[in-house]
Amino acid sequence: MNSPFNPPSAHSRAGWLAYLHKPPAWFRPGPLRKAQLGFVAAWIAFFAILFVLPQPEGLPPAGRATLAVVAWASLVWMSEAVPVGVSGMLIPTLLVLAHAVTPFSKAASGFATPVVFLCLAAFIFSAIMQTAGLDRRIALFLLDKLKTRTANGVIWVMFVVNFVLGFLVPAANARAATLLPVVNGIVGLFGDSPRERSAKKAIVIQSLVYGSMISGMCILTAHLPNMVIVGLLQKNLGLHISYLDWFKLQWPYLGMFVLTQLWVQSYFKSRAVRLPGGQAAIAAERAALPPAGVQSRAILAVFAVVAVLWATESWHGLPSEIVALLGLAALFVPGVTGLGWRDIQARTIWGTFFLLAGALSLSSAIGETGLAPWVADWLYRFAAGHPWWLALLIVMLGTHVARLAMLSNVAAVTMIAPIMLALAPKLGLHPAAFTLLVCDSDSFAYILPTQITAAVVAYSSGTFTTADYARVGVVSVLIGIAYGLLVMAPWYAYLGIPVWDASAPWPFH
Repeated sequence: MNSPFNPPSAHSRAGWLAYLHKPPAWFRPGPLRKAQLGFVAAWIAFFAILFVLPQPEGLPPAGRATLAVVAWASLVWMSEAVPVGVSGMLIPTLLVLAHAVTPFSKAASGFATPVVFLCLAAFIFSAIMQTAGLDRRIALFLLDKLKTRTANGVIWVMFVVNFVLGFLVPAANARAATLLPVVNGIVGLFGDSPRERSAKKAIVIQSLVYGSMISGMCILTAHLPNMVIVGLLQKNLGLHISYLDWFKLQWPYLGMFVLTQLWVQSYFKSRAVRLPGGQAAIAAERAALPPAGVQSRAILAVFAVVAVLWATESWHGLPSEIVALLGLAALFVPGVTGLGWRDIQARTIWGTFFLLAGALSLSSAIGETGLAPWVADWLYRFAAGHPWWLALLIVMLGTHVARLAMLSNVAAVTMIAPIMLALAPKLGLHPAAFTLLVCDSDSFAYILPTQITAAVVAYSSGTFTTADYARVGVVSVLIGIAYGLLVMAPWYAYLGIPVWDASAPWPFH
């Protein structure tokens, strides 16, 4: 009798060939096997760094313990060995058990930062939008009103949709998931000719990946790494960055989409491809929606007030997270929207919230236990002695190499940001400007679909291959790096924080 441990008899050559072609389930690679191997490797790395490897020279014991937690988290995140929310909750526990940070209240400091409450409020706002159907309604409204007729026009309209939803739906992956059915419906209107297939690839990659990432760079709550960076700058440098301050700093990133659009449409030759009957189809989809009721209008009115208060923080003095929580309370006043907690709790991305809180805790530990300066010393050997732009270029390229194996932007920025804050003074560069430029560049990790959750969502559409994505993505990564050096660094200097001047005062108060 055949079994995984008793393969077909030797006299049956066909049986052996079949066995070799299709090995037993326990031996086949797959998501479960990857998770199991990653889980085991994470714990081996954790205990090996703590108890087996010699103490690295110049690294304090607490820094070594934090390094063990970093290795554990990296392997867990890369292999998706446990749900991201569980990993976020385990990080403070491991920091305490490894004697990296004590007591637990300090190890879990990321769960009590103002930024994490702003994030939680934004997640619940997003769930409310989905419950009321406003996300899809807004997307179809803009697509209908802007009346696009070509693949190029579709991409530009979807960028506008991404930007508008950036104020309402936090996290690029959440917006990509929201827009996936809309984009799938649009690309389904195209035929199967070579040019139309290329147009579909351009639409999906630009709309769900590049558009969602780039539009989120200038809206504080639209991209989770934004909040990681703001939290670290506030804790380590004492810099308060309001919702409006962040927009002032980052809005020029919107221009980067022009460059990626020129490149993508040139690569896929999609600029003049017509959208067959598209406008009528979009109008029909919008017409099929039920009329907007009192609930939708009340939700939009509350959010409009919140947006105005965010933009005028310098006048009234209420921090962004307080405004967000007050707006959230207004949405649950009995009789205002008719929403109950059960309506939205299933749509709130709790796992990502716990990941962000755990990531902030880990970032704090990396900075406070001596690990960040130790790693910064190693990076300094490569970047020292060069002009500011070359040092910045070397570090940007290095972070993109490190990003090839990591899915989450949040996870990557968690580890990179505190190291950049420690490296900047060694290089004589402005810590805030340097950290912003490197971490922003990291968000444009476009070489593999597995580097960004939004790209995984886009890949699920089946319109492009990993080879398509990589070939167009390598140049897009270089565009992002060049944009940081040639556009954003001068812009920061214009605002008063030149990356080459470490003593420049913070211009926002």
